[in-house]
Amino acid sequence: MTRQPDLEIVIAHYNEDLSWLGEDAKTSTIYSKGGEKAAPPLPHIALPNIGREGHTFLYHIIERYDSLADVTLFLQGHIDDHFSITLDEVKERARKTQPRQVTTFPYRDLETFDHWDGIPWDEYPSWRKWSTMPSSAKAVRTPAEYWQLFFPEKDIPASIGFQPGALFAVRKEEIRQHPRSFYELIMQEFFLGNMAHVNPETGHLMERYWQAIFSPEYICWNKATDASKAERNQWGQKAIGRWHVTPRDMEVDEATIHPKDRVFQLETPPVSDHGSP
Repeated sequence: MTRQPDLEIVIAHYNEDLSWLGEDAKTSTIYSKGGEKAAPPLPHIALPNIGREGHTFLYHIIERYDSLADVTLFLQGHIDDHFSITLDEVKERARKTQPRQVTTFPYRDLETFDHWDGIPWDEYPSWRKWSTMPSSAKAVRTPAEYWQLFFPEKDIPASIGFQPGALFAVRKEEIRQHPRSFYELIMQEFFLGNMAHVNPETGHLMERYWQAIFSPEYICWNKATDASKAERNQWGQKAIGRWHVTPRDMEVDEATIHPKDRVFQLETPPVSDHGSP
């Protein structure tokens, strides 16, 4: 009988009610950044309120690098504003995470990131609120410069795929393909020094980099020739380079808020290279 992979839930908490964790709270690792007054009535690790969830997840990877679970499920303190499936369903999908895969939640097509000269916040109404927050810190490098710093042997991709919200599950082999020092470098550049801020722009870059860090499945090197003819990969997501493009003229990206079931909420992988079963 095949052994079920060991699963650890990691929570990036600020002041949210974590009662939705139920019995899983006993075995989850909770990092709280809300201070003593907002601390959950559960065992937790207090962290400084910097770097958004990206700092929290990186902290866990660095500190637990040698003792990672088979699969780590990274979640925020609030999940019902991202998807409506139960935590048990989330855990079941997370345990099925395959090599070279990052299981993202909600289970929908990824979005395209190709703004290597900088995120043009003002051109995207659905993103603008993040850059207009009174407490924010501008990144000191462009996305391309950060990419080259983290991956000096690689060129700048045409695009990478990401899931807004940064809720995902990943296997320890995918994390450990990079040495601990790799994640320490990202931590230093994205969340320490001048970027040790409650809402650094680098936190939004981290959200966009996660999948590409863990798997080449989410990196498109050439828009013209690299995109597979397959409409979807083996996990039901759109193939390399064919991800959702955020519209420039909408206050709310309807494809994100109200995804179509057939396209975004796939329950099983396709049986062929040309669509869902």
